[in-house]
Amino acid sequence: MNDLWAALCLVAVFEGLVLFAAPGAWKRAMARMLATPERQLRQVGAIVLAAGVLALWWVRQG
Repeated sequence: MNDLWAALCLVAVFEGLVLFAAPGAWKRAMARMLATPERQLRQVGAIVLAAGVLALWWVRQG
């Protein structure tokens, strides 16, 4: 359970870092996301999800 909390904290750190370092780029990216069809966002989300699960599995194997 501690690993889950650590992972969630790291997500918050990375999200905050992006907002702190490049707020304009983040706003432009969000504007493009609003203009992107939901089907395409779901496909990208599925790919990122699968890549994350595979990466986690690979890291945990070692």
